[in-house]
Amino acid sequence: MAMNFRKARPEEPEINLIPFIDVLLVVLIFLMLTTTYSKFTELQVNLPSADADKARDRDREVIVAVAADGRYAVNGRAVDGRSVELLTLELGKAAGGPGDTPVIVSADATAAYQSVVNVMDAARRAGLPRLTFAAQRNTPEAGR
Repeated sequence: MAMNFRKARPEEPEINLIPFIDVLLVVLIFLMLTTTYSKFTELQVNLPSADADKARDRDREVIVAVAADGRYAVNGRAVDGRSVELLTLELGKAAGGPGDTPVIVSADATAAYQSVVNVMDAARRAGLPRLTFAAQRNTPEAGR
């Protein structure tokens, strides 16, 4: 009887490709779906430029200035707080009550949108539906 001292060679490990392909297919489908939805989350906005003639003077108008840090001034008088309720009271006093008085919003270019929306909300609450936004004329020097 001959003794075999050689070790039995274990089989070489194989990579089973079927589960690997399944995982890659699921990842590929996931990436395709998320990429498709990402283009709907962007919104291209082209802001208009004001290149109109000077507005005609009105007898009664309320000018609301919005500073970059969110402070308000109604007809040149500073509003004590930044709440919509205080702004509504000030607009009501300046306009003399609800009516057809136009409200001109003169907001700083770097003011937060929320500050401007607060002015719009306060004007609605005060019964002043006519709202206008002030802009400055585009000049070649302003682009520098």
